[in-house]
Amino acid sequence: MKTRSLKRAGLALVGALACWAAGPRAAAQTPADLEIQLYAGLTITGTVGTVYSIEYVTDLAQANTPGAWQCLDYVRLASSPCLWTDTSAPATETRYYRAVQVQAPAGMVFIPSGTFTMGSPADETDRQGDEGPRTAVVMSRWFWMGRCEVTQAEYEALMGNNPSEFRGDSSRPVDSVSWNDAIFYCLKLTQRERAAGRIPPTWLYRLPTEAEWEYAARAGTATRFSYGDDPGYFELLNFGWYEINSGEQTHPVGQKLPNAWGLCDMHGNVSEWCQDWYAASLPGGISVDPQGPATGETRVHRGGDWVYWGNGAAHCRSAYRNSYFPESGYSNFGFRVVLSKG
Repeated sequence: MKTRSLKRAGLALVGALACWAAGPRAAAQTPADLEIQLYAGLTITGTVGTVYSIEYVTDLAQANTPGAWQCLDYVRLASSPCLWTDTSAPATETRYYRAVQVQAPAGMVFIPSGTFTMGSPADETDRQGDEGPRTAVVMSRWFWMGRCEVTQAEYEALMGNNPSEFRGDSSRPVDSVSWNDAIFYCLKLTQRERAAGRIPPTWLYRLPTEAEWEYAARAGTATRFSYGDDPGYFELLNFGWYEINSGEQTHPVGQKLPNAWGLCDMHGNVSEWCQDWYAASLPGGISVDPQGPATGETRVHRGGDWVYWGNGAAHCRSAYRNSYFPESGYSNFGFRVVLSKG
């Protein structure tokens, strides 16, 4: 299996790295300025943290033809240089690759594929019984997630109404929305953004799965919170609005510190609806892209909220789970959106 890395500047398109590759099958003739590689993939050099779209064509003659390049993957550089390999290429097809820097969709944060342990250990302080058994989760697909919860301004602009109890500042999260309301918002947002040409026709906005939500909330950590264990809940004041500092109301989004992946308000403000039906336990073992049970009575919501519960800080932990009926909306319920391939 051979691939080629093309370094001819005249073929590089705007935004593309001067690093191309072809694979997995070598073409009949090798242009003089192609460098042979022994893998189907691409070495990317860039700024750590930058997101790149990995694209390919099967015929270099089409390299400058609009729409010829097909997107295979998105990669956020954890180091530079970074080796990306194509595991989907047919053995009988020649592919030429490029990496193009991506501008994030407005208000969205890129969440890479990866693995994590879902749930809490048996000795975690304030652990609830439905936070286990701990499950080794493989997140095989990248996605974009809203940096903040959907605001009242965003909701009203799209839906034409604002159901929130706490008003006066439209940058507060929308509250008093049901799971059904959130699903309808995602549908309308998808329709609007596709019609405007801002997302591909195969992409859609939706609620995160419960696994996606916890994966993003943890941001690579295994502690009680994304910033550490915080046994006395002292640092939580800097990361979330909850019963101690909320004044029993919501607050404008994005005012507290983000987690390591750039997401705000994952530990409070409003509890966020997820896609899944609720199950009283996690699946355990190893699970790839879990979607929750096929049926149920209540839908999952995550993240803690502003309400005085007597121990509301414990509800803000990364592993804390809750659920309610999908047709119900209370003033501590909100949501954030995910953007992904359909």
